[in-house]
Formats: sequence, structure tokens, C-alpha cells
Amino acid sequence: MNVFESLYKLVSTAQGTSTSPFNPLSLLPGLFTLAPLTTIAQRTALYGTSLLDPLVLAPGLHLQPTANDLHKGEYPACAALTSGYVFRVENPATVYFLQRVGRTGCLTNLKVSAQASSSRFFPSRDEALASAGYSAAFGCSLFAAQRVYALGDIWSLFFISNLMLTRLIHFVVLRRRTQPGWFGAPEPGVQGDLFILLSQDRWVRIRGPVDDLKALTSGTWLSEPTTLDSFFGAVAKLLVYANVAFAGYATNAGVYTIASMLLVNGGLVALDNLRVRRLNMYGRTMEVVGEPKRYSRRRDLAEQLIKESGRDDWAVAMGLIVKDKASTEKNDGAKVIM
Repeated sequence: MNVFESLYKLVSTAQGTSTSPFNPLSLLPGLFTLAPLTTIAQRTALYGTSLLDPLVLAPGLHLQPTANDLHKGEYPACAALTSGYVFRVENPATVYFLQRVGRTGCLTNLKVSAQASSSRFFPSRDEALASAGYSAAFGCSLFAAQRVYALGDIWSLFFISNLMLTRLIHFVVLRRRTQPGWFGAPEPGVQGDLFILLSQDRWVRIRGPVDDLKALTSGTWLSEPTTLDSFFGAVAKLLVYANVAFAGYATNAGVYTIASMLLVNGGLVALDNLRVRRLNMYGRTMEVVGEPKRYSRRRDLAEQLIKESGRDDWAVAMGLIVKDKASTEKNDGAKVIM
């Protein structure tokens, strides 16, 4: 009890001798920044990193490195309808995208193709149009920085600069970790047809060149962080938490400006995420084709795909039909790769 009494006396003395009373509003910028929102992480998983990243400041920006965990540990079963092989989709970003576009009791069709622009830094025309909200958030951040500079609020300017530095560190670290990895043996000119069985009875069919399908479904999107990556990631996280203290010295006008910027940018990025119907990765694009088709029974879906593919070994391996009802033409059985 003596310890708590000493702390209470110390706080009371500090409050009594302070020339500037505590301003609760100064907590808003820090609290908004540390809000556990995944809008920035979702954007990263769907589009990757962008040169605009350091200048787009939104709540939850410190959670950007968690983009690899948005799929919640799901690695759905996947069947190659052309060969009968059954395996799993190992790319977390692809799984997250499929979870977003999939609908319970429906088959969603997707296609894979090469991007119009394969640049890792500059988006294609379609990507730029789809990222209008992200570009607007970039302008909002610049306006907020100019505003606090005009107010002469050095602490607010330092707060914004710290967030930009955090985003810059994340940009560099994630760019290092998104190098193309293992995609399996190349099969140029071969067309593929995949059926994916997601949780909550969501079914997805993806068609396109086999090499493009492999690039988006195999391997991993983000490699494991190196010691240097982990170090800079920790520095970026500490910078965000340190900003809570810096905001305490900001003026009311600076606090209002930063809080408004974070709220507006968070809404703009979230709206962009809601409109996403394509995934861009490694110079390839995966996008939704048409509207999801509803089935009253899973068996109806299986029978249709068996008829179209001309084989049912993959359906047996995935548990869509029982073995005694499968055709006896393929005595070798289904090939399962886990």
C-alpha cells in the first residue's frame, strides 16, 4: 500500500505544479492511430505495396505487417480438374482474396491473366482507377501536413512525420519480403482449371495459364522476416507508440487536423477495399468473372464439374462423392498431394 500511496502523492504533486492542464483531446490522434483496424493490412494483401504508402496515413497503420495473417490460418483444399491432383492453396494473400469473393452455397468463377503493367512500383490504368480512394487519402495526408505547418504546430508536424517514417519502414521491409519465390516447374502454354473448397461452403473455380495459377496459389506471398527486417519492424512499432506522447504537446487545431485526417483516410481506404474484385501479385491478375452461381446441394455442383472435366477422381479425394459411387474407369484412384 505504501507504494501506491507514494505514486498517488507523486501524481498529485505533478498535477498541482503543472502550468498547463491535461488536455484529453490530445489523446485522440494517438488512440485513432493505434485503433486495431486492418484496413491498411487488407489493402496490402490485395494490392501489395505502393510508392504512395508512406503518405497514406490511416488508423491501424502499425498493423500493416499482419497482412499475411488475414486468412486466419485457412489453407483450403484445391483440385486440378485437368489432372485430378488434389493439394492445398498455400498463398495466404490468395486465400484471403478467395474468402472475400466467395459466397456460401455459391460457385464463384475467376480468371487469371498477366497484368497490363508488370511494374512493381507504378500501377496500370485499371489499378489507378480502382485506387481513387487511396489516391485521395494521399492528398488528404499532404493537406494535413501543410495545415499543421501553416499553424506553426511543430509537435503535430512531428507526429505526422513520425507516421510517415513508420509507413516508409514498412514499405521497405515488405518490399524486401515480397520477392517471387518457389512456384514449381514451369509449364508454358498449358491451360489450367482449379476447383477450391473454402470454409463455410464457399466454392471457387479458377481458370487460366498453369504458370499463372501456380504463381498465385503455391509458395508464399511474404517470406519470413530476416533479423534486419524484424529489427526495423520493431523500430516502426515503437515509433507509433511514442507518437502518443508527442501528441500531448500539440495544439487543439493540430489535434483536430490529425484526427480528421485519420478518420477521413480510414474511410477512403476502407471504401476502396470494399470495391476490390481482383488480386494483383507477381505481375498476374486474378479477377471475378460474372456473378456467383447458387447450388441447392453440393452434390449438384460436383456432378456438373465432373461432367465438364470428364473425371471424378478429384471429387473422391475431396470428399464430394463417395468412392463406391465413383466411376471405375480410373483404377489408380485419386492422387492426393498435401
